[in-house]
Amino acid sequence: MNALVETAKSGPLLKNLRHDVPASLVVFLVALPLSLGIAIASGAPLAAGLIAAVVGGIVAGTFGGSSVQVSGPAAGLTVVVAGLIDDLGFPMLCLMTIGAGALQIAFGLSRLARAALAIAPVVVHAMLAGIGITIILQQIHVLMGGSSHSSAWQNLVALPSGILHHELHEVITGATVIAILLVWSRLPAKIRMIPAPLVAIVAATALAIAAGLDTDRISLSGNFFDALNLPHLSGATPKGKPWLDETEDIVIGVLTIALIASVESLLCAVGVDKLHNGPRTNFDKEIIGQGTANVVSGLLGGLPITGVIVRSSANVAAGARTRMSAVLHGVWILLFASLFTDLVELIPKAALAGLLIVVGAQLIKLAHIKLAWRTGNFAVYAVTILSVVFLNLLEGVLIGLAVAIGFLLIRVTRAPVAVQPIGGEHSKQWRIDIDGTLSFLLLPRLTKALASVPQGTEVTLNLNADYIDDSVSETIEDWQRTHEARGGVVVIVETTGAKLQNAHASPPKRHFASAPIGLVPWRSTRANHENNGDASILDRVDEYHRNGSAVLHQHIAGLGGAQDPYALFLTCADSRILPNVITASGPGDLYTVRNFGNLVPTDPVDRSVDAAIEFAAAQLGVRSVVICGHSSCAAMKVLLDDNPGQSATPMGQWLQYAGESLAAYRDHHPARASAQANGYSEIDQLSIVNVAIQLERLTRHPILATAVTAGDVQVVGIFFDIATTRVYEVTPRGIVCPEEPLATRPAGEPPAGRTHRSAVPH
Repeated sequence: MNALVETAKSGPLLKNLRHDVPASLVVFLVALPLSLGIAIASGAPLAAGLIAAVVGGIVAGTFGGSSVQVSGPAAGLTVVVAGLIDDLGFPMLCLMTIGAGALQIAFGLSRLARAALAIAPVVVHAMLAGIGITIILQQIHVLMGGSSHSSAWQNLVALPSGILHHELHEVITGATVIAILLVWSRLPAKIRMIPAPLVAIVAATALAIAAGLDTDRISLSGNFFDALNLPHLSGATPKGKPWLDETEDIVIGVLTIALIASVESLLCAVGVDKLHNGPRTNFDKEIIGQGTANVVSGLLGGLPITGVIVRSSANVAAGARTRMSAVLHGVWILLFASLFTDLVELIPKAALAGLLIVVGAQLIKLAHIKLAWRTGNFAVYAVTILSVVFLNLLEGVLIGLAVAIGFLLIRVTRAPVAVQPIGGEHSKQWRIDIDGTLSFLLLPRLTKALASVPQGTEVTLNLNADYIDDSVSETIEDWQRTHEARGGVVVIVETTGAKLQNAHASPPKRHFASAPIGLVPWRSTRANHENNGDASILDRVDEYHRNGSAVLHQHIAGLGGAQDPYALFLTCADSRILPNVITASGPGDLYTVRNFGNLVPTDPVDRSVDAAIEFAAAQLGVRSVVICGHSSCAAMKVLLDDNPGQSATPMGQWLQYAGESLAAYRDHHPARASAQANGYSEIDQLSIVNVAIQLERLTRHPILATAVTAGDVQVVGIFFDIATTRVYEVTPRGIVCPEEPLATRPAGEPPAGRTHRSAVPH
């Protein structure tokens, strides 16, 4: 037996059995009443539920690919099975179960098992919730002493009459089970070690017997072994139709059982793997085991089998180590069903109905509803539930998948298009940002957005696309030609490998950015912070672990031994400056120093910046030292205000190191004239002068002067314009070519009229 061999290999046999035997008894006590209840809800012989439980435990446990998953008849197939039995009869269901099992084995052998996981989780969640609602609508009539109808709608319509004409004895019995199941989770842990379903069924049965309640009891109709029969078909269906006329329904039924059983088993295996630290599930092997169990169950007259999360989670909680626990639970059910049939026939049907109502309710999870709402999938969830409940399971799932795919297409093709002026509504500079997948489906919104740009304006079109087809490329090129013909200017910045010019040369391909810029989606993080003011930095760390850690790891994994940056980057502490982003640098490229106002102190008392310069130059051997200022600098505003009371504060004392910059500004330093000529505000003029002054300090710095003179270290000044997100070079004479930012020049090519290297090394 494979399970026994695996147990022996995984450790001493007795050591594992010490855990597996008690766990198997717990699962047995959970599975027994559930198997009986599912058989009743399916309209099948009660023995069919027990047969499926035995086969699911022994066969699926032996040949499956999960170490702790437990299989048996499942609530997820109840609706399908009930409909097939009603239309085609139980013998045909057994044959269809054999066919479904063979199909599952084919799935496993062809390694297609994981393909079943491609169904959107929201559809699976809604399918289970729809099944839960259907079970509740069925079993509530049984609990009230009546009988369920063939459709959810009929059960719903008949509900008021059932409530008015209920049987009190049945209601008391079923309500006892429901009450115990609801209260059980709040009891002490030692008491909860006994399975709640077992306690509830035993208590309700004892109450019915002791109080003499007149309730309908279940009947096994003979010995358990008498029910082990090969399926035998009569001449026609229960409705009198020839079998040939039902071929289509039979084929659809086989496919439905195979697909739902496979999906439910795989999802159960995924969920169970999260509950333990043992071996992970081999999905292909698990589907082969499930298919083998279904073939055997159908041959013996049992119900279809799937992995069951209720039994599997109970198995893990009870301490199971290997598949032997699942196998033994099947053995215990076999012994009980064959030796204690009389005890089973004491159970009231209303008690099992109460159990199934709770099981059905547990399939409707509030967490799934909240998740669907948060992720914008609630429409998919609601449509799937309604379709499953009021049509049938297969049609409901197909409709849910169709709606989910529809939403997916809308989201994938609905690329963001943002058009905005830079610096005010009547500005001559405009910016267009287009992200994502750019296909012909975008054309209505794209043409509208482009048409909204005023004539004669200077436009920067930023394309961050992973896919561009020829229709979008042609539309943008036509608009650019027309806009420039009317006196406008268009600059197109393409940040990924998807280029407009390539869209006409070959079939479009999907492209990705060659290097991560902002590894974590920090724009959404900022939006979340604005909507949720109490979000902590630890929430952002969690976001990094979810979305950034894996991406960063491949770029930084080899840097663990030592750092080797190419530049010392000294900039302001302003939160809007992103050194790695504005220099297109990766992890380990920049040795960054930040302070208030990007200053290089000349006072020997404060040696913090000197220490960083010494370490970067002498120990790390950086080849460039960069001083970076920026627009709208708060430090420069404080400096320019020149508040007399400010000098006594720590901030004012620190800004004394910028006194030379303020004096140079007031003396009309050439950098101020350069900045003023290009339309910068007074604060930004002072910021540019400050960069020029700090640049001169670094050039003359005792630690750097010799290396700078020898040409071993290059000192560079840059200015980051936050409003336009452009970076400009700053020299001791002022800002260089603001109409030609560094980003628009080819790498390594100096600006017009200059012969030295580009300010930011590439």
